[in-house]
Amino acid sequence: MAYVMALAGSAIGLGNIWRFPYIVGEHGGALFILVYLFFSFVISMPILFGESVIGKKSHRSTYDAMDMLAPGTGWKYLGLLTVISPFIIVSYYSVVGGWSIDYLVRSCAGGLNCASQESAAALFSRSSSTAWETLASFTAFLLLTAGIIVLGVKKGIEKFSKLAMPALFFLIVFIAIYSMTLPGSMEGVKYLVKPDFSKFGLDTLSFALGQSFYSLSLGVGIVLTYSSYMKDEDSVVKSGTSAAVFDSLFAILAGFAIMPAVFAAGIKPGAGPALIFESLPYTFSCMSEQMPVVGAVVTFLFFLTILTAALTSSVSLYEVCESHLIERWKMSRLKASAIIFVAAWLLGASCALSFGPLKDVEIFGNSIFGFCDLISSNYLMTLGALAFSIFAGWKMKKADVQSEVGSFFYFMIRWVSPIVIIVIFISNMLL
Repeated sequence: MAYVMALAGSAIGLGNIWRFPYIVGEHGGALFILVYLFFSFVISMPILFGESVIGKKSHRSTYDAMDMLAPGTGWKYLGLLTVISPFIIVSYYSVVGGWSIDYLVRSCAGGLNCASQESAAALFSRSSSTAWETLASFTAFLLLTAGIIVLGVKKGIEKFSKLAMPALFFLIVFIAIYSMTLPGSMEGVKYLVKPDFSKFGLDTLSFALGQSFYSLSLGVGIVLTYSSYMKDEDSVVKSGTSAAVFDSLFAILAGFAIMPAVFAAGIKPGAGPALIFESLPYTFSCMSEQMPVVGAVVTFLFFLTILTAALTSSVSLYEVCESHLIERWKMSRLKASAIIFVAAWLLGASCALSFGPLKDVEIFGNSIFGFCDLISSNYLMTLGALAFSIFAGWKMKKADVQSEVGSFFYFMIRWVSPIVIIVIFISNMLL
């Protein structure tokens, strides 16, 4: 259960909350959800199983797992790739996590009373571009992540996951129920569940596949690292399926929590952080005018949900990097955590400042934040997943993998998964 909760926590992040609801409506509504679920359980889940088997069989982190299972080969260097990727992600992801802390504090202090959507957007622009404010919230989030990691696997990650995941589901269900009681909210429900064949096309398939792929945290070593803590008698298929179910359920619940509230306030849904930090504060301000106490409570609970979801993902990313330093360099957990914190703070600080003092700095036409997001999400994650699939399907002993996942999933890992990942990689380059 601890493994399932931790793995589900790594999958459930901000992407489920703002990205999933938006692309559902943009790519066919209910049709997109069905295609997304199909891809999640038929295509992406076997990739998760393959990565899990590597971790379970080696009981090592990414680099050492490859080195142990394929000694004297260059596979360990591909394992190192999946240490670099989560490091980059946790660095810039902590910036967004910092915004959630900022808005949670503001909700308590009554600082989210936005008279219009424009004023809400101006508040986000001002807070994210103010150097001291964004650095303070970013540092606080990274410290929270490091603090959980320092406590260790049992007292830190396991305990946090067992508490955070049930709380996260309770919060998102509560907000979903409340959102759907608002006047005009049914338009948001229709936005999610009404099939729209005019928006359904080849790009829908690409987006659904990509969403399921990234939502399950594939290719960054999280699944492998957490699986290395599994017992020999634990089931890869049962645990992985449970985590995938939790992740998909949360994504759908997030849609029903956000979109009804957005439509109730007469706001057109937007993509990315803007939906959470620009549009929704105005939505909650409208609620607070009618029911001040209820509106204030819902606002607080919503940003608490955002913070919890961000932490469950950042903890898993941090642990991939930490376990590598502990195993490879024989460091104590405290020392490894401190080194990662300093390195991630330096990179993350430059990402945070790319919305303010460093906004004119560009890397291949992207801001520092945008470049880190692009290189990790579109390229490093995909290459990492491809490496894991080929390794599990072609390098490991067939009997070792097949005994864990069965003949069908072994076939999917060996033949289907690599082809699908290559398709994703090419589509990322073309889109």
